[in-house]
Amino acid sequence: MVKAMLETGIMPDFIVVDGKEGGTGAAPLEFANHIGMPLVEGLTFVANTLVGAGIRDQIKIGAAGKLITAFDLARAYALGADWVNSARGFMFAIGCVQAQACHTNQCPVGISTQDPLRQRALDVDSKSRRVANFHKNTLKAVAEMIGAAGLDSPDDLKPKHLMVRQKSGETLSGAKIYLTMLPNALLEGEVHDESFRVPWNNARTNSFRPFEGMESLHFN
Repeated sequence: MVKAMLETGIMPDFIVVDGKEGGTGAAPLEFANHIGMPLVEGLTFVANTLVGAGIRDQIKIGAAGKLITAFDLARAYALGADWVNSARGFMFAIGCVQAQACHTNQCPVGISTQDPLRQRALDVDSKSRRVANFHKNTLKAVAEMIGAAGLDSPDDLKPKHLMVRQKSGETLSGAKIYLTMLPNALLEGEVHDESFRVPWNNARTNSFRPFEGMESLHFN
């Protein structure tokens, strides 16, 4: 798709990266459990691809996928998001108990149902105040985290501001874990990371179907 953008000059205003950890209670079980890419990996892949193709400044990036807390938002900003979509936290604020009955019309707390009797469980006056408070306090917490880091804006957050614990117990800076692509690196053939170089070399503008003789990824 990015190669097609470059070829045609047609750019979307924004791209929303929705991680596989998100989704509704109505999602097919196999899709919810096995299809898709986690948000962190997906977001860094999209952001770096746009940077490497030289068009990051022309396209905004949104992030979604089980983002609830202020830290979830701050991490998404640090990894390249311009804004964050959050549903789960607001669902919790109005009383969602994750019954996974969204598609049955039998939501036990009256949120995802057309049943008038079940809808009575949703007190709009009370729950609307809870939603407003959750939103206000989450943004306040994000602002406090940004200030504590000595920064002025979410735009200032970068991978280097994250510390990530490894399976070994060692804690590393996000700058050492998450690749930061140089502008135009994909266009200039200066990318040696296989997870970016191989898909870029294999991509075609006229089809999503992999072609014969495609370069393969090799993971150790």
